[in-house]
Amino acid sequence: MPRTPQGRHIGGQILRSGTAAAANYGEARGAESRADFIHKLKVVFKELNETTIWLELIALSFLISKETIVPIVAENRELCRIIAASIKTARASAE
Repeated sequence: MPRTPQGRHIGGQILRSGTAAAANYGEARGAESRADFIHKLKVVFKELNETTIWLELIALSFLISKETIVPIVAENRELCRIIAASIKTARASAE
C-alpha cells in the first residue's frame, strides 16, 4: 500500500478485518457447541466480506496494481464461498 493517508487507512482496515477473520476461525475450531460453531463462522464470514469491500476499493482506486490485487480479491472471495458452504453444512447437520 502507498504510504499516503488513504493507503495507511485502508491498509489498517484490511489488517483488522483480515486478522479478525483468522482469529475468529480459530475460535470456531474450538467452539463449545454446534450453535457456537455456526455463530463464530458467521463472524468469520462478516469479516471476510468487509475485507472484500476494502480490497475492491483498492482495486477501484488503483492504490495497488491490478496484477497484484486481482488474485488477492479472488482468493478472498473463494474463502467467503468456503465459509458460507461450511455454515450451510453445519446448519444442515444440526437439523
